[in-house]
Amino acid sequence: MKKITVKHIKSKKGWGKISMLTCYDYSFAGILDSSGVDIILVGDSLANVVLGLDKTNTVSVAEMLNHTQAVAKAVKHSLVVTDMPYLAYQKEPAKALSFAKKFILKGAEAVKIEWFSQCKSVIKRLVKNNIPVMGHIGLTPQTAHLLGGYKVQGRSPEAAKKLIDQAKIIEDLGAFSLVLECLPYQLSQRISKAVRIPTIGIGAGKYCDGQVLVSYDFLGLYSKKKLKFTRVYCDLSSQIKTATKLFIKDVKKGKFPSQSESF
Repeated sequence: MKKITVKHIKSKKGWGKISMLTCYDYSFAGILDSSGVDIILVGDSLANVVLGLDKTNTVSVAEMLNHTQAVAKAVKHSLVVTDMPYLAYQKEPAKALSFAKKFILKGAEAVKIEWFSQCKSVIKRLVKNNIPVMGHIGLTPQTAHLLGGYKVQGRSPEAAKKLIDQAKIIEDLGAFSLVLECLPYQLSQRISKAVRIPTIGIGAGKYCDGQVLVSYDFLGLYSKKKLKFTRVYCDLSSQIKTATKLFIKDVKKGKFPSQSESF
């Protein structure tokens, strides 16, 4: 498999669907990469599914850097994109470039920026310094509290127009792709047609240029929140429980380790 690049992702607009999954560690990254996924996102969903935090905006820069490095070490094919954590660009936008460079040094090949009040200046500065940017509009988890919580965005004509305008601004600033989260599928279709960069949906219907899911959701590993737009492709949670119970049983009965498993 050839190495996926930013240029390759941009070229898929209009002719090929883009696959993207989140990942947070070396072992999983190797599996996803060898399976042929186009983009591996070191998502700030790390906060919820790995660290047990309630909000994505509480994950630290150090934690995201650490997990980015772990993922990048295993990837040979996929494009590695890292979510810029809230503290790396929204709290102090002037430091965004400095933090973005750190993620690139750890192995990220692009960073993802959620729309916020100073989004334009941050994206402009990163792109000017040759750091590829993936935009993100609609439901922006890092600032969900400003949107009335975790709910579908863009339902009214005014809200829809605002999101279309944001998409065009992000494109004009030089972002190479755009995540659309929790939007009516009709609006996602309009946005996808209105911009020349690929759109990647999550809870945004089938008319986007690609789709992304949190890996712990599609593998059935995270059951705290069950979302309408996720699909469980493999219930690893139950399989892990079964394997764990077998291990415990073998240990208690003295069946593990066997003679062949001993020195």
